[in-house]
Amino acid sequence: MAIGLLNIEEKYNMRQKPVLYIIIPCYNEEAVLPVTAPLFLQKLQEMIQLSLIQEESRILFVNDGSRDRTWKIISELSKEDPHYMGISQSRNRGHQNAVLAGLMEVKDICDITISIDCDGQDDLNAMNEMVQEYLEGNEIVYGVRSSRATDTFFKRFTAQSFYKILNWMGVEVVYNHADYRLISGRVLKEFQNFKEVNLYLRGMIPLVGFQSTTVSYERHERLAGESHYPLSKMFALAFDGITSLSIKPIRMIAGLGMTVSFISFLFIVWILIQYFSGHTVQGWASISAIVCLMGGIQLICAGVIGEYIGKIYLETKARPRYIISERTEPADVTESETEDRK
Repeated sequence: MAIGLLNIEEKYNMRQKPVLYIIIPCYNEEAVLPVTAPLFLQKLQEMIQLSLIQEESRILFVNDGSRDRTWKIISELSKEDPHYMGISQSRNRGHQNAVLAGLMEVKDICDITISIDCDGQDDLNAMNEMVQEYLEGNEIVYGVRSSRATDTFFKRFTAQSFYKILNWMGVEVVYNHADYRLISGRVLKEFQNFKEVNLYLRGMIPLVGFQSTTVSYERHERLAGESHYPLSKMFALAFDGITSLSIKPIRMIAGLGMTVSFISFLFIVWILIQYFSGHTVQGWASISAIVCLMGGIQLICAGVIGEYIGKIYLETKARPRYIISERTEPADVTESETEDRK
């Protein structure tokens, strides 16, 4: 038994204990934050005691322009314990931008980051295994749901179908992975060169490369509050993921155009044959139906092309993806240090 423990320690000593920053995006989370914040701190202290991470590890809350007391709660937490930190965006920019803001904020002061939602649904115990996988040499560790038993049938069906569609379109994504992942500082320094305004992190992170692996975990019910990801936002994120990472829809439109053109050509040949044979061409209703169908197809195709053009427009603007308006002061900062920072 002692030899086994020694071998485990030797295996994990391949890398030094990392400085970990847990990145937690928050949007109107005043109901759940007081419940989950102590759980995050407990997990951080547990990993410090197990010598998995350094004492300098921290928890960073990213306020995504909340309209409730979320930022006030984060500020109070940072005064109670030095392990809590917080930054606030100037306005609501969305979940993906909030995660990115947190990652870029700490990329130069940490060895690894773990991004996780504030609602407490993701299993915190998976963090231990994630850090261990990093110590074994992996630069990215994806948290993957082992089942979707807690989801409704509709959500489970649409989510699994979405992952299959993404893979079919050539987008490299990890099946049943959301935004619960470990990323090393080495990866973050390369990822900062990705300047896209239209973010879909779960599809962008695999593009960076580096050695990666997965960790399975069970997803629980939300501990408090309500979900801020309604069906409309989920579909919008899915559409962004497809159009930001794949041009296959454009190619599908081209293929559809060629197919419809070929069918139309055959239809014209049939009309000419009927005309020169002396037969009256009947079927105004069917022709009207075909015209309406073609009009609908053209509008859909124009909409998809317009979406790509809109994304190009936003990218060329090169506007900042987030703006940090406030930062909390650590609990152990003295008044003189505060004055120096000002």
